[in-house]
Amino acid sequence: MTYRAPVKDMLFCMTELAGLDEVARLPGFEEFGADTAQAVLEECAKFNEGVVAPLNVEGDLHPSTLKDGVVTTTTGFKEAFRQFAEGGWQGLQHPARFGGQGLPKTIGAACVEMLNSANLSFALCPLLTDGAIEALLTAGSDEQKTTFIPPLAEGRWTGTMNLTEPQAGSDLAAVRTRAEPQPDGTYKIFGTKIFITYGEHDMAANIVHLVLARVAGAPEGVKGISLFVVPKFMVGADGSLGARNDVYCVSIEHKLGIKASPTAVLQFGDHGGAVGYIVGEENRGLEYMFVMMNAARYAVGVQGIAVAERAYQKAAAFAKERVQSRPVDGSLPRSGPIIHHPDVRRMLMTMRALTEGCRGMALSAAAAYDAAHAHPDAKAREQNQAFYEFMVPLVKGYSTEMSLEVTSLGVQVHGGMGFIEETGAAQYYRDARILTIYEGTSAIQANDLVGRKTARDGGRMALAVARQIEATEAELGARDSAAALAVARRLQAARTAFEQAVVFIAGHAKSDPNAAFAGSVPYMMLAGNLVAGWQLGRALIAAEDRLAAGEDAAFMTAKIATARFYAEHILTRAPGLRDAIVEGAASVTALAPDAF
Repeated sequence: MTYRAPVKDMLFCMTELAGLDEVARLPGFEEFGADTAQAVLEECAKFNEGVVAPLNVEGDLHPSTLKDGVVTTTTGFKEAFRQFAEGGWQGLQHPARFGGQGLPKTIGAACVEMLNSANLSFALCPLLTDGAIEALLTAGSDEQKTTFIPPLAEGRWTGTMNLTEPQAGSDLAAVRTRAEPQPDGTYKIFGTKIFITYGEHDMAANIVHLVLARVAGAPEGVKGISLFVVPKFMVGADGSLGARNDVYCVSIEHKLGIKASPTAVLQFGDHGGAVGYIVGEENRGLEYMFVMMNAARYAVGVQGIAVAERAYQKAAAFAKERVQSRPVDGSLPRSGPIIHHPDVRRMLMTMRALTEGCRGMALSAAAAYDAAHAHPDAKAREQNQAFYEFMVPLVKGYSTEMSLEVTSLGVQVHGGMGFIEETGAAQYYRDARILTIYEGTSAIQANDLVGRKTARDGGRMALAVARQIEATEAELGARDSAAALAVARRLQAARTAFEQAVVFIAGHAKSDPNAAFAGSVPYMMLAGNLVAGWQLGRALIAAEDRLAAGEDAAFMTAKIATARFYAEHILTRAPGLRDAIVEGAASVTALAPDAF
């Protein structure tokens, strides 16, 4: 079964949920309205369906290999990446002055979803490069921006993010890679970094490593970490490549999924020290790296949506073809395709509703990002930035947890054949499993949501989102359709559960932190569930209006049905999550550690 990009749904989400028309009125984005978005998405779909998607299974069967320090990617990847770069896809969202195309994130995010649906392993390389560009745009010197960003944005070079070490997983306070200042203003970097995605490969002429390290005498903990640019090959004043820097791949991991993506162990400084250039000021590295991490976290959330979409498409196609048993309602005289069985329909609707709800959530967040960076009014920028920051842990955390449910259901729809690798359903399940782990586990996203995004302001931002949802409830409740009224009722119940959870979290974060953080992941899941359901509620309103206007009856009818299903089968989880958060904290820590 081949991948088909859901261009129509993406455009619907952009126009009806993300407010693309408003984005196109922002300074610098005037040329990027609906017509441009459609043209870009259709061209992106053509490239990913025809070039990248066919390599997905090949990458799973024949992963990247390491021999004598050289990593060779799956056959076809290098040529596909060349076409990706020549098509301008790497620089889609980056500034034109540095070789990019300057499109809004609202459009770029949909293109990122397509790339990841087509081939998650392949897409990881551009994802890290995007993050490196974001970090350099934020904190790099003028010389660093001029030297490194254009070849990164043009896809001639790629970027990496080097945080994790053998003794320091998510605890970056434990980073021990060291940086020694040199008389010429450079630094010598010494240490080992693990889990470095595309840390070594053969698809680009150079690799720009962004590396966290400590300068001698720096404070302990996260306040003593600095950020450095360490290129694989030294770069001359004219941009030409010179000698190999002292950074080498010593091994690549053998993984459950994303097998074609080389996950490298990099050794810095075994031959005298890798040359590094400090980014910004000493001891502010984690602050700068968080720019890259937030960009990556949003992108990983989009990866969850992408792999869920691919799994749904495959499961739906299989269900229409697989003949097994006579339908329980007797609608067929003999055995028929399993799409006729109610529980198969339930699974497919769950997959579809979760994916579409998270897509709406992600694209709405992207529009807030665009406004936060381009709106002429400072207060509007501030409000949109606060909303976007609140949304990032939901997009990353909820969408990736969602992808596990959807890809697991994809295996289930296939029955016994789903457990057989040759059918392909299992690859999506295996690939999705990393998404809740890297760029910060679900617990890390949830702790961020509890601590920085809810408790810090006493729940004001969270409750402000709840007020917007309440307004949508009122709109739904004023309509006369059974679907709108059903969604309004379930949305109200979920929003009330969320508000009670917010009050509990904000009220206990300081006085009883164990109680607040014991429910952090359920709180994240409740918030994500609600916000995705809110977007589908808004989608239902738009779809009913467009259906009444005679537009695309099949698509609008399906959108309405999907929104109602989400409300009645997925939003209904919210009250139970509220109970676990508000009433279940004590049982989480009831057992002593040695009782496990």
